[in-house]
Amino acid sequence: MNSILLASNRGPVSFTVSEDGDLTMKRGGGGLVSGLSGVAKDEGVLWVCAALSDGDRGAVRQAPGGRLDHAGYETGALRMLEIAPAVFHRAYNSVANSTLWFVNHLLYDIPNAPHFGTRFQRDWESYRDYNGAFALALAEEAGHGARVMVQDYHLTLTPAMLRAERPDLRIAHFSHTPWAPPEYFSLLPDEVAGEVLEGILGADHAGFLTHRWAGAFMDCCEAVLGARVNRVDRTITHEGRVTRVGVHPLGVDGKALWTRAGEPDVESHMAALREQVGERRLIVRIDRTELSKNIVRGLLAYREFLAAHPEWHGRVVHLAFAYPSRHDLPEYREYTASVQRCAQEIEDEYATEDWDPLILNVEDDYPRSLAAYRMADVLLVNPIRDGMNLVAKEGPVLSPRCALVLSREAGAAAELGPHALMVNPYDISGTAGALHQALVMPEEERARRREGLESAATALPPQKWLAAQLDALG
Repeated sequence: MNSILLASNRGPVSFTVSEDGDLTMKRGGGGLVSGLSGVAKDEGVLWVCAALSDGDRGAVRQAPGGRLDHAGYETGALRMLEIAPAVFHRAYNSVANSTLWFVNHLLYDIPNAPHFGTRFQRDWESYRDYNGAFALALAEEAGHGARVMVQDYHLTLTPAMLRAERPDLRIAHFSHTPWAPPEYFSLLPDEVAGEVLEGILGADHAGFLTHRWAGAFMDCCEAVLGARVNRVDRTITHEGRVTRVGVHPLGVDGKALWTRAGEPDVESHMAALREQVGERRLIVRIDRTELSKNIVRGLLAYREFLAAHPEWHGRVVHLAFAYPSRHDLPEYREYTASVQRCAQEIEDEYATEDWDPLILNVEDDYPRSLAAYRMADVLLVNPIRDGMNLVAKEGPVLSPRCALVLSREAGAAAELGPHALMVNPYDISGTAGALHQALVMPEEERARRREGLESAATALPPQKWLAAQLDALG
């Protein structure tokens, strides 16, 4: 039986099926996996996750009880859950990504969405079933008095469900996203809003990346549930239980990041990129094509920068890596198309025979991303709303001369703000001006800011984050 367990929708590895039917394992995607996979494996944490693909499901069917480590895979302790595809689709796409994500990132086009009718009620039942599957698996795997760390908006109901199954466990829930203020959170049907909050309050400890998101959660518990909130002690008392609220920023492991970034595949990508761009200055962005990442406005800001500063024509290239995200959802397919259209317009307007002002790549490639970090003169991170944003922390660690243009709405702004060029993510002209300021920044100032960014980014690496979460459970 396991004494420390971590549960999340996405796991530390994923599988693909080759044409001849063989399974190939690779590193899982997403910021949570990036931050926690190494330390979870080192600490012997049992990771419980969902099978997301046909390859994942194939691996699970070959593994006793879904335990991939028992099937011989070098994953660390890992159990994958095979959820019925229809249940998974409704829980993941219709509720987690199309509802809870939209609420907490304030993404709805309010005059037109959301619509909560009978279809949503069916979807919500699937979300309950999905959370219940995790609660049952954790109850089966956990030793007496074990500590269980439930992750993110996919699993908001799991803590209360697990508490009902195993009251002996010490349970934490951590939100890697922002949290909406009460007036926006209340877009949810009243029953659903209450169930989400009470689900998380089933935990002994509710963690957030910033004080801002923690405060919004406490405000929602007070406004929606009528819970008693002590903001000094950061406790919430509801129906006889007390849940502590913690703030735990997540940083990067600078040494591990540099070790990976120094490997031959990264060096090869650096050589290829340098051949492509020459000695031109580089403005880099690395994101998923996620609505909250604000890629289109970033491209429009670069276009406005080129219009305002013809002296940079031929001397700068924007590397924009916008990796696929949630293409099951029509909003995301449309957004990806908008990104590609905007990039093509910049190319059509400014490209010359010997200068490609923008290189857009939509094929996910982690080693190439690390190469781009190392080469960046400017890193653009301009989300309209973000829980933390590890890209803003990884870039300054790897680049020897990176100036960071950072949205004030990124969670990372709380730590990195004093050393970055802060922008309003909706202000395209302001962002264009910040790009120019970052390019012409005196070297002494650039070095001073970059040193401050690196120090802040590595202050709370995943090892410390995990230790703080476990300490919070006693």
